[in-house]
Amino acid sequence: MDMDPDAIRPGEAAIELPTDFDAGLYFIGRIRTPWRHRSECPKNANESRAAGIACTIEVDERYAAALTGIGTCTHLLVLYWMHQARRDLVIQSPRHHGAARGTFALRSPVRPNPVAASIVELARVEGTRLTVIGLDCLDGTPLVDLKPHFAAADAVVETTVGRYAEQKIDG
Repeated sequence: MDMDPDAIRPGEAAIELPTDFDAGLYFIGRIRTPWRHRSECPKNANESRAAGIACTIEVDERYAAALTGIGTCTHLLVLYWMHQARRDLVIQSPRHHGAARGTFALRSPVRPNPVAASIVELARVEGTRLTVIGLDCLDGTPLVDLKPHFAAADAVVETTVGRYAEQKIDG
């Protein structure tokens, strides 16, 4: 039996959120994936990428001109809004790692502003529909932005992250 995804785990801490927002966003489209429930989603985009699971990015027609030349890119940086994630946890206890950590030390979708990012392979462009490989979000997830991925500029080889400090992490 799955635990309530919104339940606070032992060691976690939540805060009261601000009553007002500082900025606004324009969602530029929606992402179509095979996953309808959070329990079905890959743990991260690498799982989706390794399995070769194709997803569709549907860009709103008003932004069609912004896609000019996108077909020349092999990979894209996709920014999206994890619209079903809670936003109030500042300490989280990931179920796969146990030890509690601050939200900003995790890649969890649970954060004050649930912006997610994935590097995807661009498989096909058909008008305002992009077929991509390498996403980890629910069907209907709002699209925030698309950018070309530049491997030379975007990769920092000497990166380490806490619990992985002793491991070599390959892209």
